Amino acid sequence: MSRIAKAFDHGKAFIGFLTGGDPTMEKSEEFLLEMARAGADLIEIGIPFSDPIAEGPVIQAANVRALSAGATTDRIFELARRVRNKTDIPLVFLTYLNPVFIYGADRFFARCEEIGIDGIIVPDMPFEEKGEISRTAADHGVDIISLIAPTSEHRIANIASEATGFLYIVSSMGVTGVRSEIKTDLRSILKVVKENTDIPAAVGFGINTPEQAAEISGYADGVIVGSAIVRLVAQYGEEAGPHIYEYVRQMKDAIRDK
Repeated sequence: MSRIAKAFDHGKAFIGFLTGGDPTMEKSEEFLLEMARAGADLIEIGIPFSDPIAEGPVIQAANVRALSAGATTDRIFELARRVRNKTDIPLVFLTYLNPVFIYGADRFFARCEEIGIDGIIVPDMPFEEKGEISRTAADHGVDIISLIAPTSEHRIANIASEATGFLYIVSSMGVTGVRSEIKTDLRSILKVVKENTDIPAAVGFGINTPEQAAEISGYADGVIVGSAIVRLVAQYGEEAGPHIYEYVRQMKDAIRDK
């Protein structure tokens, strides 16, 4: 069983996101390990990029902080290596097509395999174009995590049927960010997903409270939280570690036994 599959094999999964290198590489490593210690089942590491088009202001600002502090793709790989050496938690990169192609797709995924990166999420890669990197990724044992958005409609079945790792269900239109209310008919989307795949489906974009996490985990296989965690880094800087631990612990507690 893959590490990603194991993240979902003991109940509903909590998936946390942080931008790599924010505010520094050393602190980023500490924060990622705090999420694992607090009970996260899978961690997404954002590779900083100058034009993160799927991200809202909170994660955009984190990208700027990380890049200003000297983050590069190579340094994010080394960050991931240090984290992998200290925990067996599944690790997934969130990045955009440009950094992968600039690095060289084969070289990029070979390093992922060497370090122990389990998957990659590429928000600006249309499903119909994933063939550009999917074979290379598969050759190196890296899952391409597909996204299903509220606008996917008739494409949901196709995307689900070809899914690997887990499916990222986008809860709301627009960019990432905290939302007070999620109005998308997620149950209908997940019904189509479950009719077409046994791959787990986790919901992200906007989830930020234990109450939201508990509700959504009642019908999804997991919840994904990014902006609310990144906001703690923006608020507390290098002292964010204990706050991240406590937040992740509360969120994980909210979805237990769902």
